[in-house]
Amino acid sequence: MSSQGPDVTVAAVVEQQGRFLLVEERIRERLVINQPAGHVEDRETLLAAVIRETREETAYEFEPSALVGTYLWRNPASGQSTLRFAFTGRLLAHHPDQRLDTPIVRSLWMTTEELQQANARLRSPLVMRSIEDYQSGQRWPLKSVAYLDLETVSRIYVVNA
Repeated sequence: MSSQGPDVTVAAVVEQQGRFLLVEERIRERLVINQPAGHVEDRETLLAAVIRETREETAYEFEPSALVGTYLWRNPASGQSTLRFAFTGRLLAHHPDQRLDTPIVRSLWMTTEELQQANARLRSPLVMRSIEDYQSGQRWPLKSVAYLDLETVSRIYVVNA
């Protein structure tokens, strides 16, 4: 088991006309299905990360409107844990000529039924769980994922050394 903390990731849950925006990506020689998702970079907010990842993986500009859920999952094969923040929102402009991130083969739109049929190809159980939570109407305000950097905190609070 890994002694490091969980990987912090974000994902976009986007539905249009009963279909969800997904990506097909090659992970360790396996073609899997995932939401537009990825790691939060150093000094990046969760919102900035989900906007960036969605653009890099699908060529769509994404505007988050709510947090669908926060999920902690431990991969049984590797022992590594992932802490995922799934957001919903709307798509803005599409840039079809944009090159997608290296592991991404293509973006695609799938219904819930198609996803259930492709269950063995889902990258992790987090994909369906966040869609199920989205479909049940689960939404949390974006302010629930506040970002406080050291400079902001030092202006607001007296930091004891």
